[in-house]
Amino acid sequence: MARPKTKEALIYQADENFMKLFRYIDSMPESVLNTEFDFSSDKDKTELHWARDRNLRDVLIHLYEWHQLLLKWVKSNIAGQQANFLPEPYNWKTYGQMNIEFWEKHQATELLAAKHLVQESHDAVLELAKGFTDEALFTKQYFNWTGTTTLGSYCVSAMPSHYDWALKKLRAHLKMQS
Repeated sequence: MARPKTKEALIYQADENFMKLFRYIDSMPESVLNTEFDFSSDKDKTELHWARDRNLRDVLIHLYEWHQLLLKWVKSNIAGQQANFLPEPYNWKTYGQMNIEFWEKHQATELLAAKHLVQESHDAVLELAKGFTDEALFTKQYFNWTGTTTLGSYCVSAMPSHYDWALKKLRAHLKMQS
């Protein structure tokens, strides 16, 4: 599917990819859902997240925390309180450590709670995006706080693209179990 360039396409893809992710989760055998992720034997899976996320809860919490980043960033900036997307001390070279901290923060979170959190945060970021016009979402530098990109680009990354990432990870896990 092409990367969204309109509010309508963004909302559609975000909802569609989220539903697709949860349909897949609901179709996974309980035995696979309860098996720890282990991609160590796949030499192609070298990115940190393949080792970091060890179960479905970890993946869902990752999505939830990135939703929180988007919500806090937009709300702060709209309120006139300048904020970066990534909180201090992180930047785009060091955000991997932030993801590890998200993971550590939620090791006691139950799977059912993680599902609830991500469903609520998905609804919240979707409503946030719905509150903007096409122009506000997809015009470069419409807001001075989005830098050289668009607000819509951040929304795409936090929603449909991240849901694709999660689905690929779950499919890879199921394949390893087969």
